[in-house]
Amino acid sequence: MPNIDLLLGADPSRKRVVRTEPTQRRSTQRLDALLDAAAEIVDEIGFERLTTQMVAERAGASIGTVYRYFPDRVAVLHALRERSVRRYRERVAVDMANTELRTWWDVVDVALDASIALYRDEPGFSVVHAAQRETADDGTEPEFAHRMAMLIEAEFDHESSDPELRFRLGVAIELGDALINRAYEREVGGDQRYLAEAKRVVHDYLAEHLGSVHVAGSAA
Repeated sequence: MPNIDLLLGADPSRKRVVRTEPTQRRSTQRLDALLDAAAEIVDEIGFERLTTQMVAERAGASIGTVYRYFPDRVAVLHALRERSVRRYRERVAVDMANTELRTWWDVVDVALDASIALYRDEPGFSVVHAAQRETADDGTEPEFAHRMAMLIEAEFDHESSDPELRFRLGVAIELGDALINRAYEREVGGDQRYLAEAKRVVHDYLAEHLGSVHVAGSAA
């Protein structure tokens, strides 16, 4: 079984965007209700037009309740994105735990399928594409690419901390996400041509730059 903790590990230095962290179940449910409302609005009219007043009205809450957790609309969007990213990583981790990972492509394929599924099933997931990516501690590559690289290194006995692997995965993730996002902009259920092309482009790009390395070094 792959070490899925490599994907789920939290960055303790990451800045939290929620003004008041919920400590009780009722508060957690209230916060989730606000983010659920924001997600619905984002899907209906886009994140650019979302306001805190809209969130309050959709959630059936007072504007004061919204401001208890968020100082402004930007903080709402950041929190929604943070939740979406967390749910994406959890989905990837669960799917990888239930998949036989024979090559590096199996790892990437699971990540792409999880992204496709959440664009389809997770309200407001498009905010993941709209914001700047979190970077790893060295500030160079996207954090998720960094964690994917660590998992590939662990599973396939690749040389640890390979900057080339992180760079190529970072590029591949950006390519795949852009095409998947475009697929759901074109059709509610996702334009199948774009989804297929997303996988092909990512596969061909990584095969060109990493394929021989990881097939030769794989112990799986």
